Amino acid sequence: MVTVKSTPLELLLALGQSSRIVGSAMLDGPVPQGLAPAGWEPNVLADQLPSREVLLAAEPDFVFAGWESNLGQDGLGTRTELLGLGINTYVAPPACVFGSESSDPLEFDDVFDMISEVGAMFDASTEAESIISDQRSRLKAIPKNDGALSALWFSSGEDVPFVGGGTGTPSMIMRAAGLTNVAESEAQSWFSMPWESLVASDPDVIVLVDAPWNSAEKKRALLEGHPAASSMRAVKDERFIVVDFATTEAGVRNIDAVESIANAAASQ
Repeated sequence: MVTVKSTPLELLLALGQSSRIVGSAMLDGPVPQGLAPAGWEPNVLADQLPSREVLLAAEPDFVFAGWESNLGQDGLGTRTELLGLGINTYVAPPACVFGSESSDPLEFDDVFDMISEVGAMFDASTEAESIISDQRSRLKAIPKNDGALSALWFSSGEDVPFVGGGTGTPSMIMRAAGLTNVAESEAQSWFSMPWESLVASDPDVIVLVDAPWNSAEKKRALLEGHPAASSMRAVKDERFIVVDFATTEAGVRNIDAVESIANAAASQ
């Protein structure tokens, strides 16, 4: 099979399916240590979406995509086209369900349902249930911050900040970490927030998403150099929490982000 984005690859590795993965694309970072068998490395087909020719050359019978937009005429081909070529497709359900403005907030149970479903698809239900049980235990052990701190999730953007809204993975992670999302009322997973609104939100802490193409340090420098944002309490007091991008889309590493953020918040 071929995976698109890091979260599908990481889920399949956690389920013990490394031998079935013939190629991967659009990786958001390196594969974490311990997730894959010793010596295993992904066969990277492309840094972005591979062409259909590159995909077909890998001879997959299955494509697991992180987002519905990964499948279409401009890239791998539509799901109907791929099926006609003998390639089944699967898109992470949270990416399908929680992208609209009418969505209910994503919950960890939704992520666990995805893990269970994918496990059943690949005869790895025992592994899936083990992952879910472990993560439920880890969630219960998270330090209780009880929403005392408000937080802004700064994902990307310079001209207009792109931040975590109230229905997607960022909000789910912040709630589980005991933080109050200043954009919780925004019925979107991520959205563009004008600088004036961002400054007015004046959170206690700012979560900076660290990505290879847009580092947390770059975001911090942007905030500190912005004429208005530099006056925010979190910026002046250097109350930043950094989280790895690959842990911020629905998957097996969301729990890592919760633990990291909760522990950092407890020391603020």
